[in-house]
Amino acid sequence: MSDHHGNRIQFIVRDTGIGIAPKDLPHLFENFYQANPGITREFGGTGLGLALSQKLCHAMGGDIYVESKLGIRSTFIIDLPAKP
Repeated sequence: MSDHHGNRIQFIVRDTGIGIAPKDLPHLFENFYQANPGITREFGGTGLGLALSQKLCHAMGGDIYVESKLGIRSTFIIDLPAKP
């Protein structure tokens, strides 16, 4: 889903997965951080995706945020300027 607010554009991605524990939220955008190693063992991953996504958002003058409820869902919000 995307939303346009004046000079900003937001892309919002929601899931109905397992959510993210509050203790993990401050670390999600760190290189190689994996909140749930069990899932990583099953599906793979290096813990770089969110760190790279944040760097890309910052390079475009924006940011990425996460809201999550453990056991229910996660929502990622990418907020970018509408004009470069």
